[in-house]
This record gives sequence, structure tokens and C-alpha cells, in this order.
Amino acid sequence: MGEFKVHRVRFFDYMPTGIRCMDFNRKTNRLALARLDGSVEIFNFSDRYFQEKVIPGNDSRSIQAICWVGSRLFTVGLNGEIVEYDLENLCVKYSLDPSGGPLWAVACNSEGTHLVVGCENGTAKLFEVLPERIQFLRNLSRQKGRILSLSWHASGEQVAAGLTDMIHVFDVKTGHSVRRLLVDRGPSGVRHRDCVVWSLIFLSDYTIVSADSSGKVQVWDAKMGTLIKNHPISKWDVLSLSVSEDEDSIVAGTSEGTVVQFQFLSPKLGAEEKEWVRTRVFKHHTHDVRAVAEIKTAFVSGGMDTHLVIRPFLDKVEVKSYESALCKITFPHRSLVSCAQKAGLLLFQYPDQLELWRLGDSDVKGQPGDLLPVTSKPEKLLQLKRKGEDHICCSAISPCGNWIAYSTVSSIRVFCLHCEGNSIGITRVSKLPKVLRSAHKLHFSADSTKLFVASRKSNVHVIALSQSECSYVHTFKPKSGKSFPFFLGCAEAIHLLAASADGKWLAAASKSCEIHIYNVQKLKHHCTVPVYSSLPSAMAIHPKTNNLVVVHADQQIFEYNMKEKQYTDWSRKLQKEGLHQVWLERDTPVTHVTFNPKKLSQFVLHDNYMFCMIDQSLPLPDSKTRFVDQITLGSLSEEKRQSETHAFKICKKFQPLLHAQMLEDDWLLVVERPLLDISSKLPAPVMQKKFGT
Repeated sequence: MGEFKVHRVRFFDYMPTGIRCMDFNRKTNRLALARLDGSVEIFNFSDRYFQEKVIPGNDSRSIQAICWVGSRLFTVGLNGEIVEYDLENLCVKYSLDPSGGPLWAVACNSEGTHLVVGCENGTAKLFEVLPERIQFLRNLSRQKGRILSLSWHASGEQVAAGLTDMIHVFDVKTGHSVRRLLVDRGPSGVRHRDCVVWSLIFLSDYTIVSADSSGKVQVWDAKMGTLIKNHPISKWDVLSLSVSEDEDSIVAGTSEGTVVQFQFLSPKLGAEEKEWVRTRVFKHHTHDVRAVAEIKTAFVSGGMDTHLVIRPFLDKVEVKSYESALCKITFPHRSLVSCAQKAGLLLFQYPDQLELWRLGDSDVKGQPGDLLPVTSKPEKLLQLKRKGEDHICCSAISPCGNWIAYSTVSSIRVFCLHCEGNSIGITRVSKLPKVLRSAHKLHFSADSTKLFVASRKSNVHVIALSQSECSYVHTFKPKSGKSFPFFLGCAEAIHLLAASADGKWLAAASKSCEIHIYNVQKLKHHCTVPVYSSLPSAMAIHPKTNNLVVVHADQQIFEYNMKEKQYTDWSRKLQKEGLHQVWLERDTPVTHVTFNPKKLSQFVLHDNYMFCMIDQSLPLPDSKTRFVDQITLGSLSEEKRQSETHAFKICKKFQPLLHAQMLEDDWLLVVERPLLDISSKLPAPVMQKKFGT
């Protein structure tokens, strides 16, 4: 691998927010979740749980519930608005105030034709889903107290609503309540407390399953209005429920951080009658499990500890493979760090601000593993707060360190930096071209004279930069071709940009799995890389050969010769021999690719838990080769180590990794965010008695 001096950066205080709610779309195999900061994330479960889309939050938007209606996505929140999202442009499509006060719940019928929302004032409001909007139909009969949970029956004729101390079943046609189920407040010691019904499931056999604040999961007969079974599973709240597609399994999330599974089984061997039986308890969270979703072979859970957990049911997985492994997603599947290599500057992106840091330095030479004394400490140069309520969705710093740009869903801002000695000044570019309204991705050219802005409909605007001014040059538009879009007929947003060092080429990857190559000098479309079914997660252009290296969400690696419009011989050999099984079974995607300026046959890529240097001059590993990290390899004898040499050099010393990049003079930059630093900033979990205390 070689020896490098490492900038080990730990002053990026990235803090993910807790998960508030989620909904799984079984038709498209995608999970949508909302976080406490109002942001929405969409994960593609057909593509290794890749974080496909992120809709930035807003300070005034508080999301309480989320719901898929076909391929459309809706949320409701305490600001009293129903919001539908534009999943092509990753922003709010429109919002609607139903005049019911804060909104707590939303649910859609099985046909996707009607939507019902639960309001603070005790009304459940029914809406018809139209092609472009939703239209109010009627109020269901008003009740005392807020409606906190909702669930449709499969027939679409009835809706169950959870309130405080009771459950109502409404007839959708008449709007009247046809059943009222009184919920037991629990043991005598807590009967003075209200019992809040946090979650409901209305099964097709007219069984209602409820989860409440007294720690119970209860099973009801909706036709007779009677309690069938009571399951006390926690001393604290049971916050969420989810049922499998065939309605034979239910999972419940609690405030203790546990997920409890119930299955519809015969309690006695050979008996024909079945009932809901508590079967398994899972503990993968430290705080409240606010949301759960049961999918075909696993359940998904998330809550206040910010982790998204995918836990397979081992009895539903046929073979031991990637599908049978526990997956925990903590960090975004995109880079929040930009580096100005020539200036030695780092730009950190937070939802509400940007931070600019100057890297430290050391002129001392040492032995491998030594901690080098710092001759100049890292220095925070600038804290740039955003304007407005919209969160920052993307940002970039130019390689020379003189330009900074960021975008929200409503505006783009460009700044010019002035560094004189130890002082730094910043000037905002007041007049921007009118085409710059918002951006999905920002990228500067290698010579810092151009800014590439990925905007709506997969367009890329080219902006010329000169002496604190910006001028419009050209707009690249993709040519239509075969793709794998999430929504057919849509021009998906661009999420990756890469520019060549000589300023001639620009590569743009969209969320429809297409990668377009543009000639920046001739200002025209050059070619389209053959479409691969998995979404690109990282890409970069070689500084000398101008070959494009692309890594996809399923861990496949391709190298494309842009000039010849074909894959390179090394790429064809890699695909023919195949990647090592250990490499393919990694559960986090590669988020950045960088090249070694000292040895151009080497490039470095990283995910959250390792970085890997790939040397194209060495042989590829076969299935019998030991695929281990460099520390393990170093413990072997010299003869054994030589026999194990191959192209993939892995290092797991630094983790979790948010960024890794090769710099000049044999420097390697790694940005870490220890999980302990994140957990220490979380609110205290509920008090649980431990053995011996």
C-alpha cells in the first residue's frame, strides 16, 4: 500500500437526528422515513438498502406521520399541513392546511384512492386522491381529544382511529362511529394516567391490534367490540406497530429500545385455532423505537438513537448471505465534506451552516504508526450560516480555496474568499445568472474557473467564475436513453458530478442510473455510459488518462474510457473474473473515489468502515485469496505476505469514515465521526432497572 502521513480529522461534529416515522412501499420496494428535523429519506431495498433520495428539512416543518400512495409520498405534521413531495426534484410539491390544528396521523386505503388524516381537534378528515392533488371530501364524526393513529380496513369501508383511552371505528360512507373500544389503563398504580393509543393495525379479518402508552399490545374484535387478547410487553410506551403483507406477523417498537414480534400461530400442537402469540424480542436500539416496518424477510426499525436497523428473520432467509446479516445505517450515503487540495482547506456541511477549516501540518518524519507532533494546529476559519428556513442540501469548495457555494431547495449562494496572511474575508456574489434557482449537486472545475450546477430535469449549468463575478456559459441536457427510473417518464435528479483535471470532460450521474459524459470545451453531449441496474454511489475521472471510475451501490466497480466510449481492459477483466465475495458482502456503499498523485495506477475509495487502495498494476484476488486488512496482513510472515499480495489493499484502522482523500506530498486525509461522540449527545433513554442495582 505504501506509507502515508495521515491527517486524522475528528472535528466534524456531524449529528444525525432521530427517526420519527417510516412507511414501506411494497410495490416499489422502497422505504421512506422522516427525521425529527423535517427531512425525508428514501431507501431502495432492491439496491442494497441504498439511500436513494434525500429531501432536505425545513425549520418550520415538523413531521409526525408519513404515507405512500402508490408512487406518491405524503406527510403530516404539527404545523397543521398535509405535504406532498416532488420526488423528481426532491422538494415540496405543495402543502394543504385542512384546518384541523396539528396533524398526528395519516393513512391511505389499499386502492390508493382515499387518504385520511387525524387532527388535534378530534376530527378525522377524508380526502380523495386526484392525479395532481388531493381534494377534501368530508369529516368523520368529531370526537373528544386528538386522533393520534389511524388504520384502514382492507375493504376500504371502515377506518380505525386511536385516541386517548379509546379506539373508534368509523364507517367511511356515513362518517359515523360504529364501534367504540375502551382501552384499559393498565395496573392499578398507573390508572390515574391517560392511556394513549399510539399505533393501530386494522386486519382484513376485522381484528384490530393496538399499541398504547401503558406498555400493552391488545387484540380486539372490531365486529363485536370486545377485547380478545392483552399482551403487556413493556413498563413504558409501545410506540409503533407494523404487520406483514400476509398478516401472519406483527412487530411492535417500545420506548425501551426493544422490538417485539407476534405471530399468528396455534398455541397447541395440532390445534386448528390460531391466536396472536408473542414469539421474539430484539434489542438493537438504546432509545425509543418510534417507527417499525415489516418487509418480506426482515423488519426495519428506527428511533431516537438515529440508527436505521434492518434485522432479517432467520427463519425466512433460506441461505446465509448478505440478506441474512444485520444491517445498521447511521451515516448518509453521500459525502458532506469538501476538500480544497491546493489550499489545504476543509468544508463541512451541516443542515444550518457551513464550516471552513484549515488543516494542521507537521514537518517531522517518523516510523510507521508514530504520532507526529503538530507544527501548526487545525484552525476554524469561517462559520457560514444559511439564510431562510430551508436546510442546506449541497455545498462545494473550489480546489484553490477561493470559492464556496451552497444550495437549498429555494436558492443558491456563491461566495468569494479573500485570504491575506492569518486574516480571511468573504464576499457574497450578489448577482447570479437567472438560471440558478436551486441545485442537487455543485462541483468546481479543477482550475477553479467554472462551477457546474446540477439543477432540475437532469440539466447541468456551466457558470464561469472571475473576480467575484459569475456569468452563465451553457446548459448541458441529457439525451434520452434506456434507463431504470423510479418513476417512469421522469428526469431524475443528478446526484454525482466529476470533472477532468484538464477541464475537457464532465460526468453527471442521475438517480435513473444513467451517466452522461459532456465535452466542456465543445459544450456538447459526448456519450452515455452503458446503463447498469444499480445506482452509482461514487465516481471520479483519472487525472492523466481521463478514464472514469464508477462504483455502484451493489459494490461493483467499472472503469470507462470516455474518449473511446468503451470500458477499459482492466474493467473488462475485473468483470470477467468477478469481485471477491468479501468485497461484495460489505453493507455500506462507497461514497468517494480519489487517485494517488504519486502513483497513478492506484486509486482510493472508502465507505463508512474502511478505505481501500486499488492498484491496477497488481493481480486481482480470486475466490481462494485471503481478503484481509493491512494490519492482519502485516502479522503474517514475509513469504506468506508476498503470496497474498493482490490489487485490493484494505485499511480498517479509521472508522467510522465520513471522508478519505489523497493529498499531495504523500498525505492522506481521513475524516472520522466516532459513534461514541454521537451517542453522548443523545437525550437520556428511559430508566431501566439493571440486575444488581
